[in-house]
Amino acid sequence: MIRQSVIFDVGRVLFDWDLRYLFAKLIAEKDELEWFVTNVVTPGWHFQHDAGRPLAEMVPERKAEFPDHAPLIDAYATRFNETIPGPMPGSLELVERLDAAGVPLFAITNFGHEFWEAFRPTQPVFDRFQGIIVSGTEKLLKPDPAIYRLAIERFGIDPAGALFIDDVTKNIEGAESVGIAGHQFRDAATLETELLTRGYLVAG
Repeated sequence: MIRQSVIFDVGRVLFDWDLRYLFAKLIAEKDELEWFVTNVVTPGWHFQHDAGRPLAEMVPERKAEFPDHAPLIDAYATRFNETIPGPMPGSLELVERLDAAGVPLFAITNFGHEFWEAFRPTQPVFDRFQGIIVSGTEKLLKPDPAIYRLAIERFGIDPAGALFIDDVTKNIEGAESVGIAGHQFRDAATLETELLTRGYLVAG
């Protein structure tokens, strides 16, 4: 059993994410952009893919509902990596330090299976992780306690020695419900302090 480990969320913890990063390139008017991400390609609709629904079902259905926006809906499916502009400042450096210190690293992410298959190969930082649970692959979403239990069982994690890092309060609460301590991510500096306090990292 792995006695001590750190478990990361991906979106807005390791990497920035917002649908607007893509669609601002395609929709010039700010009001139109906001209408589009509020009514057509919305986070709530996108989360269906995180939950395991295939794009082959979602995209044609949405295009039938909003035929005037079909090319933009196609862009969501084909250009999703552009919704992820880069890493959160300082986060990947903390991953590297934890890895160098020998701390076992894992991730639990709400991420569509197909989108993960396209994104994962672009980011070698994930080579440092011993295991990653992807919601769209498992058809389990945070904060369902089952997704955290799956990580514990699959990877042999001792929850008493694990720290889960996420930007969403309810996801932290889901981890805590199965005995994993949580840290709500705000920035890398605050996380670094938490990792030092808990002994995952050593100052200097």
